[in-house]
Amino acid sequence: MKIIKYYVLVLASFLITSCNNGNEKNLALNTTTTSKNSDIETKVSDLLAKMTLEEKIGQMNQYNGFWDVTGPVPENGDQAKKYEHLRKGYVGSMLNVRGVKDVRAVQKIAVEETRLGIPLIIGFDVIHGYETLSPIPLAESASWDLEAIKKSSEVAAKEAAAAGINWTFAPMVDISRDARWGRVMEGAGEDTYLGSKIAIARVKGFQSDDLSSHFSIAACAKHFAAYGFAEAGRDYNTADVGTSTLNNIILPPFKVAKEAGVRTFMNSFNELNGIPATGDKYLQRDILKGKWGFDGFMVSDWGSITEMIAHGYAKDGKQAAQLAVNAGSDMDMESYLYVEELAGLVNEGKVDIKLIDDAVSRILRVKFELGLFDDPYKYLNETREKQVMGSQEIHDAVLDMAKKSIVLLKNENNLLPLQKEGQKIAVIGALASDKTSPLGSWRIAAKDSTAVSVLEGLNQYSGNTITYSKGADVALGKTEFAIEVNINNTDKSEFAEAINNAKQADVVIMVLGEHGYQSGEGRSRTDLGLPGVQQQLLEEVYKVNKNIVLVLNNGRPLTITWADDNIPAIVEAWQLGTQSGNAIAQVLYGDYNPSGKLPMTFPRHVGQVPIYYNYKSTGRPTLPGKDVVFWSHYQDETNDPLYAFGHGLSYTTFEYSNLKISNTFSNDETIKVSVDLTNTGKLKGKEVVQLYLKDVFASVTRPVKELKGFELVELNPNETKTIQLVLTKAELGFYNNQGEFNVETGDFEVYIGGSSKTVLTDTFKL
Repeated sequence: MKIIKYYVLVLASFLITSCNNGNEKNLALNTTTTSKNSDIETKVSDLLAKMTLEEKIGQMNQYNGFWDVTGPVPENGDQAKKYEHLRKGYVGSMLNVRGVKDVRAVQKIAVEETRLGIPLIIGFDVIHGYETLSPIPLAESASWDLEAIKKSSEVAAKEAAAAGINWTFAPMVDISRDARWGRVMEGAGEDTYLGSKIAIARVKGFQSDDLSSHFSIAACAKHFAAYGFAEAGRDYNTADVGTSTLNNIILPPFKVAKEAGVRTFMNSFNELNGIPATGDKYLQRDILKGKWGFDGFMVSDWGSITEMIAHGYAKDGKQAAQLAVNAGSDMDMESYLYVEELAGLVNEGKVDIKLIDDAVSRILRVKFELGLFDDPYKYLNETREKQVMGSQEIHDAVLDMAKKSIVLLKNENNLLPLQKEGQKIAVIGALASDKTSPLGSWRIAAKDSTAVSVLEGLNQYSGNTITYSKGADVALGKTEFAIEVNINNTDKSEFAEAINNAKQADVVIMVLGEHGYQSGEGRSRTDLGLPGVQQQLLEEVYKVNKNIVLVLNNGRPLTITWADDNIPAIVEAWQLGTQSGNAIAQVLYGDYNPSGKLPMTFPRHVGQVPIYYNYKSTGRPTLPGKDVVFWSHYQDETNDPLYAFGHGLSYTTFEYSNLKISNTFSNDETIKVSVDLTNTGKLKGKEVVQLYLKDVFASVTRPVKELKGFELVELNPNETKTIQLVLTKAELGFYNNQGEFNVETGDFEVYIGGSSKTVLTDTFKL
């Protein structure tokens, strides 16, 4: 019967009806494999015409893995109900089902037991790797190395795809200026230009040039929109921003992700302008699907449709479903409201069937593009899974990414790099021996204790005598996903051993910071200092040995003003993933010259937050005169950050000179900016040349400076290169409050150097 059906479908559509006799099992699969030259849109339309209303709505329903798929079939309760939905074709996607064996089990039900045999799309949070982890995304962003970031996403996709995953809920492209917000670890930092470039790199890394490849997975730009502007840095909180901030800061990374071909978007938990994003027609239909022409699909965040009730926007689940689908939310993640309410809403005339058809077409389109209809089991190969998982290729890539993510914040008297022999080194801090915390947050598929610890990395260099003492625990008790970390605020019982070891050492390496689960979703903080008793430990050790290298493990900017005032060498090592200890050791010993630059500003005090480099000038921006208080400042702290956006040192030094501007905008609509960069030190090294621009006067006020170009340059000692950066309309213009992009004539200032505190400046007139 299957062979007959195959050829019948090729010959004529009218014969399909005569041969089906109500038995259309696997029809969708056969329909899409009959002609390789058929257009995807035709395939989508043909399939849509065969679907019942309930089957259409089923494609819009996503369930979390709800039972042990290799165990007994659930017989009652919610699990049994969901299982029946799966068998009837009322589930379009599942998330958190992983591994070839388990994915095959659910895919087999969808393909072989449902009427139409429509394959599932399998989603998973592949945020900075699958089982083998790269650095957290904020750390990767500190590399400013777009090719390395793209490669990191490629290997993450490869490992996830080998485990049966074909869709990731990444990249997070939210811009955020508030280090209190725990999810800053998941994004690219505070700057829209850098964040946009990284968004493109990550989308292309996940999806590759061929979405139907066995090693490509669909990417998801999230969270649409303004999630990173949660008030007070408190996760899920209200966002309240003006149109200028929305159009110029928040939306651009999403727009370029769309232009890079991202196939899915995820809306956000927050409300904006009094409307929860999940029910925001302006964001989803008017901007994304209308103005930008996005033809992929929008998935809600976890339960965000039903959360509109708690927001006070929907009176009940039925209205929430109506608001969400009318606004443009195509797939319901774990609210269960579409599958329960949409059919009734359509029958009552409260939801137009055309909106259902549009949503389902978008979902089917992505499934066709992934090649799931051609072979629903294409991602499910046990041999490939074994070969790819944890392969040397992936470990090499994540180690490379980890080294490039490290930022040297301070290095007085060239304390670093360390000598490789003849020294006594005391390593102090619970995080130095920790093999789980360096994996960071969002590591669902990674196994505990699989990171290379700092201590393990250092011990590979055998020329020095190394002693280790914990000093104090950072966290106490269990720290599983979604469980609050219990911080040690009292136990100093192991201080004495650490202090004694420090007394006898030539150099002390202190590994301090946040536990891996202190940043991430739902993990906001009001205190950005070193958690628990770590600051006291640092100060006590400093009393007996000032020759300290402070290695920070953290998922957000910290307030380390005391350390900056007292500690000679500070290394920002973030949470670097599986190869963490090897990367840190290679940097500390100079086998790798650090080149990272901060993607977020480090405040002096939490009271400065949100703090960012591209702020607007006030009407009273500077001190007007002696003993005058009426200007924009704090009484108890300076306005300046501790470490500026873009800051990062090297073991060599660089000099900028000969800044030139070629104003040819009227001819080829570009401004060419060139500068000479010289390596004035003794070591080969990399520098991120950064160009900032100020539109001096505009119809809408512009920031004091904005990043508009950068280039990662590697130079040998005494080598000089001329770097040319080009400004086009995209860099010279901005969005007005109606969302229109304009390039205005007038005066511009150019700043260029190794951080947002640039060293050279010039002007031009447009």
